[in-house]
Amino acid sequence: HPEVAEYHRSINRVMAELDERSRRLFAGLLARQLGRGGIQRVLEITGISRVTIRRGLRECDESQPAELDRVRCAGGGRKLIEKKALTSKTC
Repeated sequence: HPEVAEYHRSINRVMAELDERSRRLFAGLLARQLGRGGIQRVLEITGISRVTIRRGLRECDESQPAELDRVRCAGGGRKLIEKKALTSKTC
C-alpha cells in the first residue's frame, strides 16, 4: 500500500530531525496512539529498540518537565578522544 509506505517515510523523516529525548517521546506517543501492538509497530517502522520506546512511553507519563539545557545526563555519551588517549597511555 503506497499510503502506508508514505506514512512510514513521513515518520522516519520527522525522527531524523529530532534529538534523542524527543525521538523517544515521539516513539512513545506513536506507540500509545497505535494501541495494542503499538510498540512492535513503531519498532518495525523506525528500527528503534523496544526498550527505548518503552522509556519514551514512561517519559510521556511523567509530569515533571525535562531539563532544558541538556539532552543527556551529565557524564552521558562517548568519552572525549583526548581523555581516552591519556588513560590508555598510563597502562
